[in-house]
Amino acid sequence: MRVHKLTVIAALAAAASLSLTACQNGDDGAAGSGTSSAPSASSSKGAPDQAGSAQPGSAQPGSAQPGGKGGTAAGKGTAAGTTTPGSGKTAKCRTDDLEIKALDHTIDGDTDGTVAVELKNRSGRDCAISGYAGVDLKTSAGSLSAKRTGEQAPAGVLKKGKTVAFGINYPLNTSGGSGVRITGLVVTPPDETKSVTLPWPGTATLPVTDGSGTPVKVGPIGSAGQGGE
Repeated sequence: MRVHKLTVIAALAAAASLSLTACQNGDDGAAGSGTSSAPSASSSKGAPDQAGSAQPGSAQPGSAQPGGKGGTAAGKGTAAGTTTPGSGKTAKCRTDDLEIKALDHTIDGDTDGTVAVELKNRSGRDCAISGYAGVDLKTSAGSLSAKRTGEQAPAGVLKKGKTVAFGINYPLNTSGGSGVRITGLVVTPPDETKSVTLPWPGTATLPVTDGSGTPVKVGPIGSAGQGGE
C-alpha cells in the first residue's frame, strides 16, 4: 500500500513537472512572439518615417500659398486701382459750374480801357481752371476776337464759392468819331465749348482800326486778381 502511494505521488510530481515546463514554454513562446512583434513595431515606426517623408507633401499646404500669392496679387490690384489714370485729380471747371460777370475796371488816366471778367465757382465742389478764356466782342462791324497777351497761365484750383478773374484791355476811342459800337461780350471758359453772352460794361465804342489786327487783348485766368467771394 505504501509503495502504491509513492508511485502515485511520483506520477503526480512528474505531471506537475510537465505542466510547469509547458507553462514555461508558453511564456517563451509569448516572449518569442514579443520578439517577433518587435520587428513589427519597427516596421510600424517605419510608417511614421514614411509619413515623415511625406511631410514635404504636408508642406503642400504651401501649395496653398498660391492662394497667398493671390491675396498679394489682389493687394496689387487694389494698389493698381488707386493709381487708375485720372484718379485723385480735381475735375476742371465747366461753364455751367461758373457764375460769370463782367465789370468795368478802367482807371482814370489810363490810355487803355480795362474790363475784368469774374468767374465764381457755384458747383459746390472745387474745380480746376487755368489758361485763357475765349473772348469775343459783338460789335456793329461784326464779331471781334481778343488776342492773348502771352502771359504765363499757371494751373490753379478754384475753391467752391470763390472767384477768379481775368482782364480784357481795349483801346479807348479818343478820335472824336463814332467809332465801332460794342453790343455785347461773349466768354468761353478755358477748355470749354459752351459760351455765355454778357453785357459790355466798358466804354460804348472802339476806335476804327486799319484792319492790321485786333486791338483787344485778353490776359490769362488770374491776371485781374482773385476775389474772396
